Amino acid sequence: MRLLPFDYAVRNLGRSPRRTASMMAGTALVALIVLAAGGFVRGMRSSLTTSGRADNVILLGAGSEESAERSEIPVHAAGQAMASIGGLRRTGGVSHVSPEIQMAMLVSLSEGSADLPAVLRGITPAAFLVHDQVQIVDGRAPQAGRDEIIVGRLAATRLGVAAEELALGRTLWFGNRSWSIVGRFSAGGTVMDAEIWCPSTDLQIAARRDSLSCVVLTLDEAEFADVDTFCRRRLDLELVAIRERDYYAKLNAFYGPIRSMVWVTAGLIALGGLFGGLNTLYAAFAARVRELGMLQTLGFSRRAIVVSLVQEATVTTAVGSLVAAAVGAWCLDGLSVRFSMGAFGLRVDAAVMAMGLLAGLLLGVIGALPPAWRCLRLPIPDALRTA
Repeated sequence: MRLLPFDYAVRNLGRSPRRTASMMAGTALVALIVLAAGGFVRGMRSSLTTSGRADNVILLGAGSEESAERSEIPVHAAGQAMASIGGLRRTGGVSHVSPEIQMAMLVSLSEGSADLPAVLRGITPAAFLVHDQVQIVDGRAPQAGRDEIIVGRLAATRLGVAAEELALGRTLWFGNRSWSIVGRFSAGGTVMDAEIWCPSTDLQIAARRDSLSCVVLTLDEAEFADVDTFCRRRLDLELVAIRERDYYAKLNAFYGPIRSMVWVTAGLIALGGLFGGLNTLYAAFAARVRELGMLQTLGFSRRAIVVSLVQEATVTTAVGSLVAAAVGAWCLDGLSVRFSMGAFGLRVDAAVMAMGLLAGLLLGVIGALPPAWRCLRLPIPDALRTA
């Protein structure tokens, strides 16, 4: 089969600059939507899967295995676990046992201002041992009894305010009093990045609660079975043990339908873009029916002409896809998004970039075939007589 020269397809792009630009813009929009959807899914999954450590175990209240925020356990459970479970990791003589309070609470930037949903975690200094991915990047740790807090790098995104509102020295209002921001921390892309941390005793007073949400332990020589045996023996504490990694894996599965809905939405929008591309290409090819008939009289087969038209459409959509990839890498990668557990950053990595480029290229190939075939169905004499 004798094919038309490739530069013939390229030169045809300049015959109708407005139509070519419209096709490129439509392709770029579809590819950008695919990039955004892929970045959302990858970012959420990465945030949840990196949050749990393999050697950490969480003690929760029985019946609250799926949500630490709903869990309530006695305050003395941490001390009982430390004394009863041997082989827990120790650093400088301090056991890696972190009693914590995790709760959602409304906070405000000042007294009387609008309430903002936040995720708070009441901690002790041991929290920095069991969550070693947390690093204070500015300021210092909060001290008990002084109404001090530290904020994660995505806490402002979770609250929906500008980052300057959570700068060092600023205050937040909750529990009928103001809290001073004395530090900022980074948690390595985990869900903790969107949290606000304060001493657990201060949070107990502010929230008017006398219980903990969970106790996080780091294993050393001990095994998970040792912790599980402790929970089963101490029926009075009503505890259940779960590996931290398994806990966040369940949360990841819980948000699976949301990720599926994002893909469905992106697919529907891409389908709309495909139909729009079909209309554009049909109009472009229909105006060249006489030209296509002339090519057939010169000895080029219909298959060769279809290949040339597909090349023309693919070059157009490839340019649009590359523009979308550049915009996605520049504007979408790392963009913070809120969700119920906090916030995470979109992750436009190589896999997501490949999906966006592939979507744009498929739009060109699939979108060009039906219009090309329809325009080539005319007999050659009828095509040559077309005005």
